[in-house]
Amino acid sequence: MDLRTYDMEGAASVTADELGDRIDLRDRAVHAFVAGSETSAARRARVHQELAAVHARRTVDGARPPLFGVPVAVKDIVRVDGLPTRAGSRLPAEVFEGAQASVVDRLRAAGAVVAGKTVTAEFAMSAPGPTRNPHALDHTPGGSSSGSAAAVAAGMVPLAIGTQTGGSLIRPAAFCGVVGFKPTVSRIPIDGVVPNAPTFDTLGVFAVTPAAVEVAAAALCDGWQPVVRDAGQRPPVFGVPDGPYLDRAGAQARTALERQVAALTRAGYAVRRVPMFADFARTADDVFAVNRHEAARSHAEWFPRHGDRYREQSAATVRQGLAISRTRYEEALSARDAFRAGLLAATDRAGVDLWICPAATGPAPHGLSDTGDPVMCMPWSYAGWPSLALPADRTPDGLPLGSQWVARAGADEQLLSWARAVAPLLLPPAQPNARPNAQPTVQPPT
Repeated sequence: MDLRTYDMEGAASVTADELGDRIDLRDRAVHAFVAGSETSAARRARVHQELAAVHARRTVDGARPPLFGVPVAVKDIVRVDGLPTRAGSRLPAEVFEGAQASVVDRLRAAGAVVAGKTVTAEFAMSAPGPTRNPHALDHTPGGSSSGSAAAVAAGMVPLAIGTQTGGSLIRPAAFCGVVGFKPTVSRIPIDGVVPNAPTFDTLGVFAVTPAAVEVAAAALCDGWQPVVRDAGQRPPVFGVPDGPYLDRAGAQARTALERQVAALTRAGYAVRRVPMFADFARTADDVFAVNRHEAARSHAEWFPRHGDRYREQSAATVRQGLAISRTRYEEALSARDAFRAGLLAATDRAGVDLWICPAATGPAPHGLSDTGDPVMCMPWSYAGWPSLALPADRTPDGLPLGSQWVARAGADEQLLSWARAVAPLLLPPAQPNARPNAQPTVQPPT
């Protein structure tokens, strides 16, 4: 009997061989999976073996775990037993060897099968890999979790693991038109992950719907407590953070946001415009200081030995971090504590449950040399608050635009529960001339 994988709704899907066929076909154009990590035949055999173990476990105990048979793609900074980790770099694989990441332990315990490793920007920094945006192959998919977002957007897998330090999960979700969830910092254990800036590094997931993200988050996050919705429960109050932060978004992103704000208002939700982040430029400087100093520290052993193998963008990041003094770093960490306290106080004063803002400054930029600007994610990553990227609209030529929903630290369950209830009101309007959402079959431009 051919064992079948399952989708995020628990419906039987394809066999291991059919999954391999699907990835082989679609990844010729998108390049979401790490080339050379394993052969196509090896992937099929490994997935079949993992799938057989999942089905056998269910036969023994009769239980069906929450991610039963779900194929999941894993960003190539996360260690997976049986697959090499290279972090998108030319460094020897043995540099990154170690115990399997806890997040992969949890995926496999929940019944998921690893479809393979996905492309990351080098060291999850800024030097992009070969992945292309499934909606337009000559546009970036975002980064650094480029392959994971593109694999879900192209319909290769229903679930993928990414990470975010600045905007590495929310931005590619927006560019690729999928749902991305970055939990509260440390809500998913970060062990077994190649570090970038540990103060900010956060594991998260990509899927197609908020409901699917919620299923995955419940299996992966520490202490998950499902929200029981009560018919008499107060609806959430939304806040729009007006001021210099929102001014960084482009016209298309602002228009998409206002369309969603109008839809929420028509549906009876309170939406409050709140002046926020008046000293945004200073906050950005503090984020830079913490990020770069910690990146240099993370590479303190590797860079002196292998610096000639680093791409220029990555080497520049490390050198910038080396130039930041310990004193400046500690000042920026203290400023972060003050920022988090001020953000919470401002949120409470405004009576806001969910902030809503653009997930990126606009649609995915043309070209593959840059992964886009992470600035719209910056204050929320700095605070460590949970955020969710949802499709918001499309440009006239079919490129996705995304909105970002943010809740207080620790309110991950409430964020996803509200999103599941409200998201159907905010679906982007249909566009007959838009590029298809998945299954790209054209070859990349030469």
